[in-house]
Amino acid sequence: MPTTEYQRSSSRTSAFLGRSILSFRRNQVLTPSLMDSHNDQDIHDLELFQKHTSERFQHLSNDPTSLDGGGGGDNFLSLGWLRNLLDVYLCCEAEFKAVLILGRDPSQFVKPPLDRLIPELLDRAVKALDFCNAITNSIDSILHWQKLALLAVSVLEQDVLGEGQLRRVKKALTSLVASMVVDDKDGSSSTKTPERNWSFGRRGSTSAHHAAIHHPTNLRSFWWGVSRNWSASKQIQSMSSNLVAPRGGESTGLALPVYIMSTVLVFVMWVFVAAIPCQDRTGLSNHFQIPRQLSWTGPIIGLQDRITDEWKKKEKRGSVGLLDEIQRLEKCSQALIELADTVQYPLEPEQLDEIKARTKELSEVCRKMEEGLVPLQRQIREVFHRIVRSRAEVLDFMDSTGKSSPFML
Repeated sequence: MPTTEYQRSSSRTSAFLGRSILSFRRNQVLTPSLMDSHNDQDIHDLELFQKHTSERFQHLSNDPTSLDGGGGGDNFLSLGWLRNLLDVYLCCEAEFKAVLILGRDPSQFVKPPLDRLIPELLDRAVKALDFCNAITNSIDSILHWQKLALLAVSVLEQDVLGEGQLRRVKKALTSLVASMVVDDKDGSSSTKTPERNWSFGRRGSTSAHHAAIHHPTNLRSFWWGVSRNWSASKQIQSMSSNLVAPRGGESTGLALPVYIMSTVLVFVMWVFVAAIPCQDRTGLSNHFQIPRQLSWTGPIIGLQDRITDEWKKKEKRGSVGLLDEIQRLEKCSQALIELADTVQYPLEPEQLDEIKARTKELSEVCRKMEEGLVPLQRQIREVFHRIVRSRAEVLDFMDSTGKSSPFML
């Protein structure tokens, strides 16, 4: 089965697993002997979760342009690659939920260290929803850039090219390049989003928050934008500030999968902020460090190092984002603008050939965007809904102890 088909299938399977976890748990009677027999299985499950997490990210680290290498034929940080990254997240999230909840005594969640780690994880989940909203809004801007590029392509593909046509092309592409400029220092963005409340949680009303948590089918009303003073960089810093690897006895208990899932969540959001235009990304490479001594972190660190190097290069001259299609769109647009400024009329055969070559390249980028942007946006919505539902499941599980969670407020 091709890579992408395998991962789409894995995503569907993980969704089924996630829905079935609580029903399975409620039908299971825990006895002391059953709990004792689970000890070895728990250790095995924790080892498998680490192994599977490492393997999934190793798959993303392989040669991205080679089907045999496991990259699925998608360029690094392309739309297809980002969709594969979200598939990896969904699979990790489903397996994590099974490890965390299946066969567990809910009273474990109100004892150290889980009484601290679980609320922190739920808080990160709320903050991740803001990234989903911001990225979805940014994709709308990229779709606008694509329309401007398609306008230029439609003119350039005409049988006869003259000065008037190239002026139209230059105007469209100049507008495109100007709209791609993002000033990370003052937090402005090309995405025109009205002032709105955040997704839900501590800033929202209590009644609305409870409605979202306990009635996850009513999620559409919670698909909002982010506030104008929201900062992607500060949000990443906030999510990772208390993210500390478990030590001592905690490293063999449930603290470990909670840490792994938190790391995966923050890393995925960090990658999207680097790839897709978001408000205020200043110093993005300095806010999220992953311990190198852990056995499962190697592939994630490899990806992070590679993205950080690219980000630092782009940050020096200003960058819209590291998304492969955005980089190619900007490069083609700049080249065609320069050609429109320098060519002589009537066009010489060599000049016409160069314009046609650039036009073909720009057309291919537009095709890739047309095929990938809307599916990516749809998949981000799926992640948004999954986070909401999973958070509700964990809170419901904690409520079964008869004690209220502080993060229900």
